[in-house]
This record gives sequence, C-alpha cells and structure tokens, in this order.
Amino acid sequence: MARTLTKNNAHFQRAVQHLPLGVASNFRYWGEDRTIYVKRGRGARIVDLDDNSYVDYRLGYGPAILGYADPRVDAAAHAGMEIGGVFALSTERELNVAERISKMVPAAELVRFSNSGTEAVMAGLRLARAYTGRDDYVILEGGYHGLFDAAMWFTPMDKWSEVGDPAVLPYSEGVPIGLKSFAHFVQANDSNQLEDVFRRHAHRIACMLIEPIMGNCLGIAAEPQYLRTARELCDRYGVVLLIDEVKTGFRVARGGVQELYGIDADLCTFAKALANGYPISVLAGRAHIMRKIGRGVAHGGTYTAHSVSLAAAEKTLEILDETDALERVADYGMRLRQGMRAILCARGIAHSFVGHPSMSGLYFAEQPPRNYRSWKGSDYTFYDAMARVLHDEGVLCEPDSREPWFVSAAHDDSCLVDTLKAFELAVDATLQSGTGGMAGASRKVPA
Repeated sequence: MARTLTKNNAHFQRAVQHLPLGVASNFRYWGEDRTIYVKRGRGARIVDLDDNSYVDYRLGYGPAILGYADPRVDAAAHAGMEIGGVFALSTERELNVAERISKMVPAAELVRFSNSGTEAVMAGLRLARAYTGRDDYVILEGGYHGLFDAAMWFTPMDKWSEVGDPAVLPYSEGVPIGLKSFAHFVQANDSNQLEDVFRRHAHRIACMLIEPIMGNCLGIAAEPQYLRTARELCDRYGVVLLIDEVKTGFRVARGGVQELYGIDADLCTFAKALANGYPISVLAGRAHIMRKIGRGVAHGGTYTAHSVSLAAAEKTLEILDETDALERVADYGMRLRQGMRAILCARGIAHSFVGHPSMSGLYFAEQPPRNYRSWKGSDYTFYDAMARVLHDEGVLCEPDSREPWFVSAAHDDSCLVDTLKAFELAVDATLQSGTGGMAGASRKVPA
C-alpha cells in the first residue's frame, strides 16, 4: 500500500464501540481496515487522520460543487449565523433564494425548503398523491431517491442470470413488503414498456419519479426521446412528472437536467449542489400543484430553511448563476475523460463514459449502458479492484462502479496530473492481478 491507515484503524476500533459500523451512515463503512475519517477538506482534496491526502471525486456524493471550504460560501454562512439560527418562523432570505431558484429553473414556480434530498422526494411523492388522488408511482430500475420506505427497492443485478426479470427487493429489513404494490418498475430508455405501464395502470398512478441522469447508477442518461415520451404520457394521463434533481440540480447546467433536455417537470427536487454542502433541499414545481401545500397537504420541519444553510445557498447559487464555474467543471470533466481514455486505449481495454462530464460514469464495456441491467454485461469487478488501488494512491472515488465521479470547480491541473498518474498505476496493477472478469462485486446499499 502507498498509504498507512494506522490512526484511521485505531479510530474505527474506538468508534465502533459507540456508533453502528463506526460511522454515521452505512455508505461510509468500507470495512474494518479501510474505513477512513476526514481530518479536513480544502478545495478538491481531503486529508484523513493519517495525513493521507486524496484528490476527491466523491465530494460527499456531489454537494461540494465549488470545492470544500469555499471561502465565499463559508463567509456567507457565517453571516447567516448572525441571524440567530432557527426560530420556527420564516426569515427574509427564504424569498431571495426561492426567487433565484425560480429564475434558474422555470418549472420551479413555487418553492418549499427541507433539509435533505430524501425529505424533498418524500414531500414530492406525498404532494403528487394528494394532487391526483392516486397512490401508485412509476420508478426506474437503478434509480435512487433516498432512504425512505417507498423508494427503498433495488434489483440485485450481480445475482441475475440474464434470464427473465430480476427480483425486486427492499434495500433494508424493516421495509413493509406490501408497499411494493404501489410501485411500477420500468427500465430506463424503454418507451414501449413505459407506455404499456401507463396504458394499463394510469388510473392508479400519481406520478412518475425519475432521475434523467441516474446519480447512483453509472450516470446512465435518459435518451431525449424517452424523456419526451414520459412527458407526453404524463400529460395524456394526468400523471405528475416528478424529476429528481437532487444530484443533477445546479450541477449539469444552471437550470439542471431540465435545461439540458428542454423538459419541464411538474414537480422537482434539489439538494446536493444547492448550498455547497450545507444541509438544505428543495421541493419546487408548478404553482397549481404546489399550492396544495398547506391546503390539505402537510409539510414542515423544525430545521427547515435554517438561516446558515439559506445564506450558503444564496451565495452558492449566485456563483453558479453568474460566473463560469459550471463551464470550468464540465471542462475539467472532459479533460479527465480524455486522460483516462488515452490510458485505457493504450492497453486495449474496452470502456465507455456515461452521464454528464460533471458526474461521469466509467463503464468497462465498449457500448455505454442504456439501463441498469446493462451493468451486468460490464467488467465491474475490474472497476471495483481498480478503485481500491486508486484509494491507496491518493484518488478517492466510490469503491462501487455504479457511482459517478463528481467534479468541482476546485479541481485544477494539479488534481488532473495526480489523478491520471494514479489511474495509470491502478489500471496496470489491476491488470497484473488478473482481477477483471472475476465474479461478485461490492454494493452501495445499506448493510
């Protein structure tokens, strides 16, 4: 190993006595000997307890769009502290942030704040059900919409034999199996299947819940015609189109994925990049739907629209809207892809990239995937083994091939040089180990 984890390992042994798995989220547990703890983060790099430095492409699963500890955002957050915290009353800045969001995302005619992406999607599903008077919803295989019972279903592709349809299972024990009856699972980019589901079940369907770029599934992107079909079907059958932009919002474009595709949602959710890491989320949408809130639909929260998070969001959105930050993010993402491609092509390794340059999926097969089942046909074991070497060499990506590489405006030329050097070493080490093609893979789902 090119790093030592002595202090991290020792801290884990203490932490596991007081915290399940020694961490505050299942996704942060990477095993007893490889779980790391952050000492500090600046720009696009983090440092762990052993003073190992990493170029970070996880970015907290996307929030640090401007980089860690951005001085402009942190100064704004400090000014937000002077307001006084949380009052169970509204403050003036709520309107300022809502107006900026509405300016950037035309479909966001009215805005409600929450604290996490999960909360925002929960509220969106509740609102869609109330507005339509229906209970069911359409959800894509491989989509991720947070940790709440209605969304906690997955298809275990690593155990699928590619014969028949794979099983749909709950992410976790404790999820009532009866809730699955409300969900209609479809594959991404299969318009015929989608139309068939609408034709047979639209009278029961409240909304279609979709990430047009699947933020926890390789970055697989909806084809434009598929999203147009979804929009048309929702209009035809009176179904709410709920676009989950928790990861893509204010990252892939100023107006998010809706701007990229030229499609307006009925309801949409935002969170990750909204405040550069400060906890805040948004449910937004068409006024005639959103005005059901408070008029039959309950929504609230003690810490909702906290003065610190609002101040951070106001400054972050100003920077994203009025500077070239997003152009720099996309440019770096493209140069990263080009560098990786050159290394892989030189070794004759089949690969493709999916998603947006700001959140790229690296896929070890010649043709990019169109849906989650395509992942089964890639050499995902090569990726998973390579990721371990990358960590040892100071590049932090998710150790599961289904998570994109997130880019921030703080990633610079030095990051790129260090990343490509480590990537070349990791590819060669994985080739030499003969790992590619082995069965089995780790999963980013709760233990």
